Amino acid sequence: MSIWVCGEVLIDLLPTGPVVGGGPANTAKALARLGHDVEFIDGISNDAFGTNARAELRRDKVKLTFARDSSKPTALARVSVEKDGRASYSFELENTATFDFDKSWLPDPSRHKPQLLHIGTLATIIEPGALALYDWALDVAEFAPIVFDPNVRPSVMPDRDRYEAAIEKWVAISTVVKVSDEDLSWLFPLADPVDVAKRWVADGVAIVLITRAAKGVTAVTADEVINVAGESVSVIDTVGAGDTVGAVIVDAVIDTGVLNLHGETLRQVLNCAVVAAAITCSRAGAQPPSRSELDAALGKRS
Repeated sequence: MSIWVCGEVLIDLLPTGPVVGGGPANTAKALARLGHDVEFIDGISNDAFGTNARAELRRDKVKLTFARDSSKPTALARVSVEKDGRASYSFELENTATFDFDKSWLPDPSRHKPQLLHIGTLATIIEPGALALYDWALDVAEFAPIVFDPNVRPSVMPDRDRYEAAIEKWVAISTVVKVSDEDLSWLFPLADPVDVAKRWVADGVAIVLITRAAKGVTAVTADEVINVAGESVSVIDTVGAGDTVGAVIVDAVIDTGVLNLHGETLRQVLNCAVVAAAITCSRAGAQPPSRSELDAALGKRS
């Protein structure tokens, strides 16, 4: 059995040059570096960018059994990095291999029975692929928990009401939601992010994880709200930091079980997540830590 990660792999055009990116692809890499058996699900172009993306994922031992080869071009994200290391994005997405989802080629969960599905970012809002993914995810949910990361990109869908409706639909079928405070502040400008998380938990989500950049991480469950401070680090950029946090949460769900993630156990997972994210922030681009690197960093912290 493997973890399925579904969504986009694209090319981040950083000031320093092109690198393989996309929130789901970053998460797949992070999980593979943590030692998991990961299948990445997306359309991948046969162009030079797609060839590079496929090679990089394979270098990190991400499996591409269910990826779709395509003659369409790779989607591009133009990345600007602010003085504090935060990244902002503009996109070239139309008619690309990256968002060419169709239920006819997506893997059958009744046959392959994944351990978990991680899904999110632009693949869950860009139509018509997003609708095909949602119908497919409903089938997957019969066999495995779903971890959803909306990773909001207002530049792609500036209509707040439409974006909110899309995200609420995905939240309703998710076991865990990982979301940033910036995402929630844009979606619900008049609401406290923790109150939004509590509403989602009341509606059936087991855990909502709110990333707060350098301030750390907050976890909300039916019984508690846990805050963990961020890890001090010299930031190169924040590309992939949130995706690294998502991978650590998936790692915990697989190893511990979502019902056991509470109290001190959940706090330890959050501490692990902020350390892992700090390592990613100390590197250019989305380069999450390996299991040995993370264990070493946690050992120094204790």
